[in-house]
Amino acid sequence: MKRTLFTATWLIVAAVVVGGCGGRQSDKKRSSAPGGSISATVTHQTRISIATGNAGGVYHQLGTALAERIMLITGGRLHARAAETGASVHNIQQLVAGTHQVAFASLDTATDAMAGVGAFERPQPVRALARLYNDHVQVVARSGIESLADLRGRAVGVGSPRSGTEVVARRLLRAAGIDPDHDIAARHWELTKATDGLRSGSIDALFWSSGLPAPGLAELFATHGDQIGFLDPTVALPALQQLNKAYQSGTIPATAYHTGSDVPTVVIPNVLLVREDFDADLAGVLTKTLLDKKDALVKVNGAAEGIDPETAKHTEPIRLHPGAAQALGVAGGR
Repeated sequence: MKRTLFTATWLIVAAVVVGGCGGRQSDKKRSSAPGGSISATVTHQTRISIATGNAGGVYHQLGTALAERIMLITGGRLHARAAETGASVHNIQQLVAGTHQVAFASLDTATDAMAGVGAFERPQPVRALARLYNDHVQVVARSGIESLADLRGRAVGVGSPRSGTEVVARRLLRAAGIDPDHDIAARHWELTKATDGLRSGSIDALFWSSGLPAPGLAELFATHGDQIGFLDPTVALPALQQLNKAYQSGTIPATAYHTGSDVPTVVIPNVLLVREDFDADLAGVLTKTLLDKKDALVKVNGAAEGIDPETAKHTEPIRLHPGAAQALGVAGGR
């Protein structure tokens, strides 16, 4: 029954054209005949672009793997591409603009977008396909730096411009009594450049928010683990939660980067987003692909273990897209 439903959904999606308009439906006649080959029923090329993040991060790894699964399932008729971006804020801005049709984002940034606060001047028309895994805030510093307060006067990597990392880094620094515009030398670098900076000594610390493990950080700890360590940002958690309820307490396990002990940290759920006018049938198919192909995603990065059909439904306060809600079995959407 599950296979038949999935195939039938693709028969409907065969007539969908996704473009910069956000995935509106074409006027071509749809087929509802069950059975048959998925690749044979997607009769013309359809393209979607998935906004991910920096090349050294989890978003980009999982977005690339998801695009490959979509291409494989449809025999290339649905051409999915994972785009390297600045991550969450940038992703949502370009999603709404129509540059991309699907976007990874952290829930705190998505909540800001929905409310029209923070980096967003007005409420943004976004909906969720699913909740994914949790991001872990990872504050890595050179030996001798013991707390967020010790970052005053230092050169610090705060993430790419308009990224979720930059948002949480600035909020954490302010909560620690540090003005990110004046009390540190902020470096708006993507992960690869920031880890290179720690190796060379051109920066003293970096912030990174992602699933575990982040490939770039794994390489850094493998080569320079005796010269760096994690800082505990949870002292700032109460202040963060006053700004946004998406922030929660969590742990970076020692096994993530083969460090000596677990480290307390702040975690943030991730969501996969589309515009509210995205085609409902295609939204359902993408949601099912995400869940059905979880094993393939886990092979690429273990953070995908956090993708689960039950937690996928819980994207509050971001509403589920109606097509995703149907695929997840949520009556009447959410």
